[in-house]
Amino acid sequence: MSGRWFRSGIAVAVALLSVSACGTLSERRDGVTQEVARFEQALDAGQHERLCAALAPATREELEQSAKMRCEQAIGEQQLPAAGAVRGVDVYGDQARVVLEHDTLFLAHFPAGWKVTAAGCLPRPQRPYQCDIEGG
Repeated sequence: MSGRWFRSGIAVAVALLSVSACGTLSERRDGVTQEVARFEQALDAGQHERLCAALAPATREELEQSAKMRCEQAIGEQQLPAAGAVRGVDVYGDQARVVLEHDTLFLAHFPAGWKVTAAGCLPRPQRPYQCDIEGG
């Protein structure tokens, strides 16, 4: 019995260290919010290269494969909404969700920083979000 508690204690300690290695919750939330602001600025300005650079690798690849064209062209054809003001930011370790007035974005933390894993997402009761852009 004590061995199981010991292993559980180690697992909890490792989880806490991995979360704290990314910075405090406030720092991670600020990083996520800044990345979403950059993404929305690029969207407003029609800067497709910056939008593609903000996408997680799997998300960019999925967009290109489903559209059968380069990301810069494909993202220009998406009807992503003007998101509006931030209503909430949830950060769970290396994953985040940002709820905006007219959109929800999901992000993941990579060595190069926070990247968008899904955008143009709408909640659906009792079902996963429906997203215009998402990774596979």
